[in-house]
Amino acid sequence: MDIATVVGLILGFLIIASAIAVGGGAGAFVNIPSMGIVIGGMLCSVMIHFSLKQFLSIFSIVKKTFTTKVPSPNEIIRKMINFAAISRRDGALALEEQIRKVDNAFLAKGLQMLVDGQEEDVVRAMMALEIEYLQERHASGKKQLEFMGASAPAFGMIGTLIGLVQMLQNLSSPDDIGVGMATALLTTFYGALLANLVFIPLAGKLGIYSKAEALAMEMILEGICTISRGENPTVVREKMQAFISPAHREEVKATV
Repeated sequence: MDIATVVGLILGFLIIASAIAVGGGAGAFVNIPSMGIVIGGMLCSVMIHFSLKQFLSIFSIVKKTFTTKVPSPNEIIRKMINFAAISRRDGALALEEQIRKVDNAFLAKGLQMLVDGQEEDVVRAMMALEIEYLQERHASGKKQLEFMGASAPAFGMIGTLIGLVQMLQNLSSPDDIGVGMATALLTTFYGALLANLVFIPLAGKLGIYSKAEALAMEMILEGICTISRGENPTVVREKMQAFISPAHREEVKATV
């Protein structure tokens, strides 16, 4: 689980709640009609903009921002060096035993293709296609979160206009003026809060994870292709270290 995402959300809401408490209490900031306008309107707009299948995937998209685990580049390089050493020493068929020890489905697929004796161009084409569609799926999820981040403040503004209309229609009744003004102000507050503390940051985090996961998969692809050519572990390490900055190019040795 990404601790930074969890801590950021919790601290963000705590800061807002503390400011409200210091200012006189939370009761004035609870308005059910305002919440209904912002949250209900936002969800309806998402349902209209995207397909039903995409809309129902919102929860899984949000879950990815908390639970996605991307292997470190150095760990990938170390594994590829080990696999290259095994392949050079015992042949590609010896990698079949390593597949059962791998918890990365993409890496396991690449190793299986090596064991099956697939040509490098076939391996590259099939694995590159999987990377491409992964990026498309992540881009679709990111768009949904960005759309929610844009529509929440928009419905906050709609709620503000509704509240102002209600207030202007009841200038003779002080109680009704207060209700209209509360709706007008709180919908803007709810929309801005959800957009800037939840949806836009989560969309950014999903984009970062998507790039990191795609990079890890590209490293695995290049490693598999290099092993398929029968390169020695040293060549595998040198080629794969091109994916990371010189400052992080630690010497990684095979453990087999």
